[in-house]
Amino acid sequence: MGGEEFRDFRRIADAVAADIARGRLRPGDRLPPQRLFARRRRIAPSTASRVYGELVRRGLVVGEVGRGTYVRAVPEPTGRALTEPPPLPAEVNLELNYPSAPGQSEALSASLGPLLRPDVFAQATQTAAAAGTPEARAAASALLAHGSWRPAPERTLFTGTARQAVAGALAALVPPGGRVGVEALTYPVVREIAARLQLTLVPLASDAHGLRPEAVAAAHRRAPLSALYVQPTLHNPTCTTMPDERRRELAGTVRELGLPVVEDRIWSFLHPDAPEPLAAYAPELCHVVDGLSKRIAPGLSVGLLVTPGPDDERAAAALRSGGWTAGRFALEAAVRWLSDGTADRLAHAKRADAAARHRLVTTCLTGHDIRADPHAYYVWWRLPEPWRGETFTAAAAAHGIAVTPGSAFAAGAGTAPDAVRIGLASPPYEVLGTALRRLAWIANAGPAAASASPPCFT
Repeated sequence: MGGEEFRDFRRIADAVAADIARGRLRPGDRLPPQRLFARRRRIAPSTASRVYGELVRRGLVVGEVGRGTYVRAVPEPTGRALTEPPPLPAEVNLELNYPSAPGQSEALSASLGPLLRPDVFAQATQTAAAAGTPEARAAASALLAHGSWRPAPERTLFTGTARQAVAGALAALVPPGGRVGVEALTYPVVREIAARLQLTLVPLASDAHGLRPEAVAAAHRRAPLSALYVQPTLHNPTCTTMPDERRRELAGTVRELGLPVVEDRIWSFLHPDAPEPLAAYAPELCHVVDGLSKRIAPGLSVGLLVTPGPDDERAAAALRSGGWTAGRFALEAAVRWLSDGTADRLAHAKRADAAARHRLVTTCLTGHDIRADPHAYYVWWRLPEPWRGETFTAAAAAHGIAVTPGSAFAAGAGTAPDAVRIGLASPPYEVLGTALRRLAWIANAGPAAASASPPCFT
């Protein structure tokens, strides 16, 4: 079996499993005959057979000779007690965090059909400037608008990924050796970008409402900062969303200091009721970063960088010199997904999925010190004594589960708590539940007992 076909039938099985987990398919419901299923999904009958076989292997459906295939009753995860979770089907990666909605591939591919006509395809495979196309700028402006803030289309630049947009903004704003203020716990890729650009990250204190403005001012007084990188909505990893009042205070501080800001909004689409972007309060200083990898798919992504105006050409030059501009085909695909409503429908589905996975977390990790948000696809877990972040990560790996230790997010020495971040988006729903229950068992058992296999409980 080819690798792509394997991934295809697993993705389809994941989508059916998600429908079962959310109650769209209920115990006792009959699945369509495999040939009908294949026609509806526009897949080969052999692929449909593999999908049904995978669902049987997971224990989600049962085939009855002469009658068909039916959804089985699947028990809901319960409690925090040391209950033996069922075996994991394979290693589970809770470091990666790319959400996928049921029917996502079908929805995305349906929009791309016109792009494959020879005349359109020839145009779509030409090069694109950092400024993209007028259609892309208009679509991006509509996508990013939030509350009273709507970015000017002519100030939008396009990159291959949101990571590249962060890199381009920092390269444009901060000279080699310059200082960048960041939350003490920050996006790990920013550490990598800073190292490559020879920038110094300055960890700044936060509280339950996010980055503290007085910490920014104090650090700037000690030695001038060249820029500030911040995640005001659904901060990764702590899930914090700055309230309106804190955003106003922070905007006032950066205005007083004349300090440029790189505002990362990559997860903000999951929280449509969050306050307006920081850029709404300090539009002359904020460089807004967003992208489509979480909204759409990581392999067909586009990064977005909205500049405040004066730095347009400097930012565009940084993107060109870094080789970070977006491909024309990805831009054309993005315009179609944004214009025909596909992106909005996927975002809506992913918000519902994130809420469902949050409920699973509250069930499986009851009693543990977790920071979570029903809009977020990740959890920040402060571990019980005597666990340390690295030792718990190693113990989880020994049980087939990859998590991210708190040290990966620490911007400076001595700022890493004994915690782990758990990504919720990537595994199938039922696999996530099993993994979370196993992690709870590891935490409760302690380092000595967790080195052995979990005991069998009835």
